[in-house]
Amino acid sequence: MPGTFTETFWSNPRRTPVLYPDAVTLTPAASAGEVLDAIDLSSPEPSVKDGFARLDLRDAGFRVLFEARWIMRPPGPGSSSDDLRAVTGDPITWSTITTEPDLRDWDTNLHGGYEEVLFPPGLLADPTVTLLAGRIDGDIVCGSALNTSDEVLGVSNVFASGCDIDAAWEGTVTMASALYPTRPMVGYERPDDLEAPLQQGFTPIGPLRIWLR
Repeated sequence: MPGTFTETFWSNPRRTPVLYPDAVTLTPAASAGEVLDAIDLSSPEPSVKDGFARLDLRDAGFRVLFEARWIMRPPGPGSSSDDLRAVTGDPITWSTITTEPDLRDWDTNLHGGYEEVLFPPGLLADPTVTLLAGRIDGDIVCGSALNTSDEVLGVSNVFASGCDIDAAWEGTVTMASALYPTRPMVGYERPDDLEAPLQQGFTPIGPLRIWLR
């Protein structure tokens, strides 16, 4: 489902998979009318990622699901320590996800046993996607997803299911910096979740908003 790019937004004409937006604005110039005309409003729960928090979709029956902030970190090394640990003192070993069984385990830990598989096995063969996992005694306790574009490294889905979120962000940034040392990192987090990435060198750079009907 590759979707379509215009100068101001990306969209898909049929309903996207669960938890994925049907449209994403790419510039502040995107209008509510053109975005809504490009997506499937007849299927349940369409959503729009309003990349600049500029749209008002209330008249079309949408509500704000959540507000967030874009964050950016310039290129540079992460933690200087090779001994990454949880707040409990347990050592965390980081690696990439390369097998389907590990991917299923990672997906389950990310979403707490969500019924649908949200990260399909095909991603393991996608050169633009890298999934990171932190383990304690072999068990996945935290992780994240990285995706590369021409200029930046996207950081998303940072989770902690058996350790503290600060350790998850520290390990993510350390691994990402080692794998992609010349790329700035970008992502977004809700205001209540900003403290951990800010401690790892991220800076808020702008608002975004997720709309859901």
